[in-house]
Amino acid sequence: MLKLVKVNQHQVGLRFVNERLTEALRPGWYLAKTLLGERIDVLSEKELFVRHSDLDEIIRSGLLAEYAEIIDLKDNERALLWIEGRFQHVLPPGRYAVWKRLRDVHVERVSAEDPQFRHRLLVRIAQASGSEAALRTIQVEQGQTCLYFRDGEFVGELGPGLHAFWKDSGIVKLHCVDKREKVIDMSGQEIITLDKVTLRLNAIISYRIADSRKAFEVSEAPEQALYRECQLILRSSIGSRNLDDMLSDKDALANEIVEVLKTRSEKFGLAIVHFGIKDLILPGDIRELMNRVVAAQKEAEANQIVRREETAATRSQCNTAKMLEQNPVLMRLRELEVLERIAKDSKLNLVLGEKGLTERVMSLL
Repeated sequence: MLKLVKVNQHQVGLRFVNERLTEALRPGWYLAKTLLGERIDVLSEKELFVRHSDLDEIIRSGLLAEYAEIIDLKDNERALLWIEGRFQHVLPPGRYAVWKRLRDVHVERVSAEDPQFRHRLLVRIAQASGSEAALRTIQVEQGQTCLYFRDGEFVGELGPGLHAFWKDSGIVKLHCVDKREKVIDMSGQEIITLDKVTLRLNAIISYRIADSRKAFEVSEAPEQALYRECQLILRSSIGSRNLDDMLSDKDALANEIVEVLKTRSEKFGLAIVHFGIKDLILPGDIRELMNRVVAAQKEAEANQIVRREETAATRSQCNTAKMLEQNPVLMRLRELEVLERIAKDSKLNLVLGEKGLTERVMSLL
């Protein structure tokens, strides 16, 4: 039997004889001798990829070399497919045939020996549809760093930006670390002083990650490790001091704690930015006793100030009396000032006798 097959424009016919490709047919009419095991498959060039169940046979025959771009990728290779200057696909390992007569096809082969994929147009490639099947991407934000491990070994740190890695190309582990300053609030820490006084302390710690790799590898939770170390240092420093010594110089206590804490935090890859004691809360009976002591001290200071002022006033009066005694004219002027003040607020009657006050007033006038 004969079968008439038409190959239209933008189509390619493939003649198979006993399942073996023998010829590539251009547009036109063709007869297929089906009784002799012939068949003609018609493929459209308007599609992007050559799709056929016998694609490997078609590629090996070389009959589509002028029609299609043949791509054969090994396990350690990938390909970037560009159509008319626009990115289309990331091609994983395998064989592909791309129709090329109706479009400008560019294939960019990339080695996948290194799992990390670098490209000047990485953002465009990573955002393209279907790229997630071949690429694993990670966005590192400002103030962060990303630890890159390959097959269990540390490779390096990735800075802010978009990074991409080939899937199925080694065991890749990524761990993002925030290097910005962080704060730990230590509240309600109950500690016993050297003189057996139980007090409650609230403190604050500001820190940042100085060595990202050490912080990741040494401790599973660096923040919890720092919190624990600070608790131990507080108990050691405060437990070796009396309450009065600690209250009299809290800055010295804080400085001592900071120095020890900086040394201990280095083994976790952390750097202490600031440490401060916010509150020292004493028990009720101790607080009442200290209030009484403070009140007594303030009362004694007030009495001392009063006595000092009284002494100064007495000394001033004594000096004034000596000056008036030595200068009679000044004494008379002071008397006139007293009379003037009295006359200002009330009615003043002067009774002048023959002697005594009359002579004194006239002599002053």
